[in-house]
Amino acid sequence: MTDFTYALHDDGVAVITWDVPGKSMNVLTREAFELVEGFIDQALADDAVKGVVITSGKETFAGGMDLNVLGNIRAQSGDNPAPALFEFIMNGHRILRKIERAGLDPKTNKGGKPIACAIPGLCAGIGTEIALACHYRVMADTPKGRIGLPEILLGMFPGAGGTTRYSRMVGLMASAPVLLEGKMLEPAKAKGAQLVNEVVAPEQLMARAKEWVLNATDADIVKPWDQKGWKMPGGAPYHPQGFMTFVGASAMINGKTKGVYPAAKALLSAAYEGALVPFDTALKVEARYFTQILNNPTSAAMIRSLFLNKEALEKGANRPAVDDQKVMKVGILGAGMMGAGIAYVSANAGIEVVLIDQAQEAADRGKAYSEGILDKGISRKKVTPEKKETVLGRINATTDLSALDGCDLIVEAVFEDPSVKAEMTQKVEAIVGEDCIFATNTSTLPITELAKASVRPEQFIGIHFFSPVDKMLLVEIIKGKETGDRAVAKALDFVRQIRKTPIVVNDARFFYANRCIIPYINEGIRMVGEGVNPALIENAAQLLGFPVGPLQLVDETSVELGVKIAKATKAAMGEAYPDGAVDDVIFWMAEQGRMGRKASAGFYDYDEKGKRTGLWAGLGDQYPVTDDQPELSEVQNRLMMAQVLEAVRALEEGVLEDIREGDVGAILGWGFAPWSGGPFSWLDMIGAGRAVEICEGLAPHGPRFATPKLLAEMAAGDASFYQRFAAQADAA
Repeated sequence: MTDFTYALHDDGVAVITWDVPGKSMNVLTREAFELVEGFIDQALADDAVKGVVITSGKETFAGGMDLNVLGNIRAQSGDNPAPALFEFIMNGHRILRKIERAGLDPKTNKGGKPIACAIPGLCAGIGTEIALACHYRVMADTPKGRIGLPEILLGMFPGAGGTTRYSRMVGLMASAPVLLEGKMLEPAKAKGAQLVNEVVAPEQLMARAKEWVLNATDADIVKPWDQKGWKMPGGAPYHPQGFMTFVGASAMINGKTKGVYPAAKALLSAAYEGALVPFDTALKVEARYFTQILNNPTSAAMIRSLFLNKEALEKGANRPAVDDQKVMKVGILGAGMMGAGIAYVSANAGIEVVLIDQAQEAADRGKAYSEGILDKGISRKKVTPEKKETVLGRINATTDLSALDGCDLIVEAVFEDPSVKAEMTQKVEAIVGEDCIFATNTSTLPITELAKASVRPEQFIGIHFFSPVDKMLLVEIIKGKETGDRAVAKALDFVRQIRKTPIVVNDARFFYANRCIIPYINEGIRMVGEGVNPALIENAAQLLGFPVGPLQLVDETSVELGVKIAKATKAAMGEAYPDGAVDDVIFWMAEQGRMGRKASAGFYDYDEKGKRTGLWAGLGDQYPVTDDQPELSEVQNRLMMAQVLEAVRALEEGVLEDIREGDVGAILGWGFAPWSGGPFSWLDMIGAGRAVEICEGLAPHGPRFATPKLLAEMAAGDASFYQRFAAQADAA
């Protein structure tokens, strides 16, 4: 079987069907693309063929390029992969240009054969670029149907003609949401954005594509840029209107990316320079910039972490070899914001839910949270009233613990108090069956200690959700000392069902995510106490690519929570507690009633609608900004190393068992500089030797910046994490 098949129908339309065997989604390989070219040549040479329809044998059209292809080209090309990558890209341009020109006479623009693309569902990346090369695009109107060019989200940009074609089709400004933001558009919006020409009912898809092909004229199949007198929509760069568009786009990109995402700048450069030259030359310009980005370590790191590693973890790369543990009925203890969110994602995934709280009013309020999300989906036409009724029908909001009978998984999300959790564990285990897995949703309390309340500690596990549950992609699964393989498999299968990305870690204080993010917050607060300008701290973080600075982050999570964590940690660590300087600041903030965004007062000021209006001036009265401010690089190194060194220590101590989980968890869990690929990818990017130098430079700030033994060994051996731990990261 092959990835593409060819069939000439009785009506004279040749149908090229993309259907990769053994995969739920079509992805393009090098060999398959050459097969497409052969079929196009066959159709163009056959007088019996009146035109061509390219479609899919699946419910979707394409998920994009098989990114392993690019990795293989790099691996086979030694120290200088650029020529091979450029040749590969230009060969793709040649094939798509053959589809686009379709046998048209180069002088008269006549004599070609119309080629339509029939898109049954999801269409992304190279799939969309193939569609854009066709003369007409018909898309099925399905609830999950989306089309776009999301490459920018993986540290790349559309490099198979997508940038050049789409920016010339609609103009740079109109193309920005698709090209620069990577938005995937539903069928109706895709038509408005000119990604598709027509939207039809699924059962009409092929008939309509064929109808267009059989009635198309020469004029219908000549692309605008191949016609005399074509002008770029919105104005070319040297046109007054176009000039202002490109200036504005440049400012927008730098404002949003802070200069750490090179793909966005390369995309704009390819569009700008390409608009100054003929179309075929523009494709070559695009290919050169795309080659440059593929050779940039940022692109390689983002592809590895956000695509290859993430996909491997979602498919169960570290799942124990036990039978399927699909969850049929889940009991959720606690209907607060966290429990309500878990109830929603579970019910939305088709799982029967029992949502328990002490008061019926609280349980009903937890269920109403799901109703609110579904109502919002209805208003945006992403959810039907029938689906809302079905999802809500799966949630039984009650105070009756006996309703938990028959649950195969319990997720406890009650107050963060060991005694309260222990009481609930014992009550529930007396009701549920002996095979039921008990999971506690906690962000800080040791799982091994909590498991002591269980009569079946091998079936007790931690499942740490991030808030808000319906939006956050990461779930951290924590193994206690006695947690068994079936409990781990159950947790992993549950996370897969609710369409989240799991990482599995061993039990330790703060586990992995909070172990790394708390030092980031603390370092920012500590610098405030030292007299570092708060604006310098926050901007330094954003210039590193973090979504928010540490002071804004503590406002978002609440100062009150920070105080609680600090008190609990100090009580547990005693004399070894290292963050007294942080407590001085955060406890004072709490005394002032500045508890963060929820109180409309924190490190930032807020207006009556809860919008940030700027850093709180009163902070400087208590902690004056010193005259001698540190260099930007020093502030950035402190913020970066506060997290990265904890990640290394977590690996060193066996809390992390797989560096892929460390990288993916950091990006999805707390937004660790996505451009870097995660802490371990970043260390490989700068080199362990350079990391040790940074540690040595930060030594005066305290022992928290001491070089971990593992990192020192890596530097001495000139090794990288993805080399040393390749056996663990073989999927990368």
